[in-house]
Amino acid sequence: MAASKLFIVPTPVGNLEDITLRALRILKEVDLILAEDTRQTKKLLDHYNIQKQLVAYHKFNEHKTVESVTEKLNSGLSIALVSDGGTPGISDPGHILIAACVKQNITIECLPGATAFVPALINSGFATDEFVFIGFLPHKKGRMTKLKEIALEERTIILYESPFRVLKLLEELKLHIGERRISTSREISKMFEETNRGTAEELIAHFTKKEPRGEFVVIIAGNE
Repeated sequence: MAASKLFIVPTPVGNLEDITLRALRILKEVDLILAEDTRQTKKLLDHYNIQKQLVAYHKFNEHKTVESVTEKLNSGLSIALVSDGGTPGISDPGHILIAACVKQNITIECLPGATAFVPALINSGFATDEFVFIGFLPHKKGRMTKLKEIALEERTIILYESPFRVLKLLEELKLHIGERRISTSREISKMFEETNRGTAEELIAHFTKKEPRGEFVVIIAGNE
């Protein structure tokens, strides 16, 4: 393995078997692993009998730790970056460190692997030839602007939302997109994985009766 390299390693979003052989090899070989939640990553490592030093790297400390991480990389260490699930940098910490490595000409290798929105997009049945990934909408500033853009967008739209805010999102979508079709996927690759399709109003009725659980991917059909 080449020294001074940052590996971006996707990890399962649900089932622990959803990890590549290459990803497991990299996690075994690197000098240390940067983890969004070290407790969560330890479960994965324990499952595959991997003993490795874990260092916390999350949205609350990424600005402060970038310099120390790049120093380690420049000293010759190989480091893997993982999130709690999926590919780091996709609505998860990673971009700031990757940008710093690019600036310092540190080699970056991003492995292909799990990303929650891909199975949700395919399961939606909506057009996949063109789509827009937005991720989490801003909670306050800029949220209304994004919703207005979604109302006009002709391509399939992909959002992420927590179970605590998904009903609010659906209420907002009801106002902005009317009867356009929506697909919600939750607990992707887990035992209780579920996809529901319908209008915002129909999905509001469903999740009012059945409490939303698990992280959601919300897919919205484009404006025809």
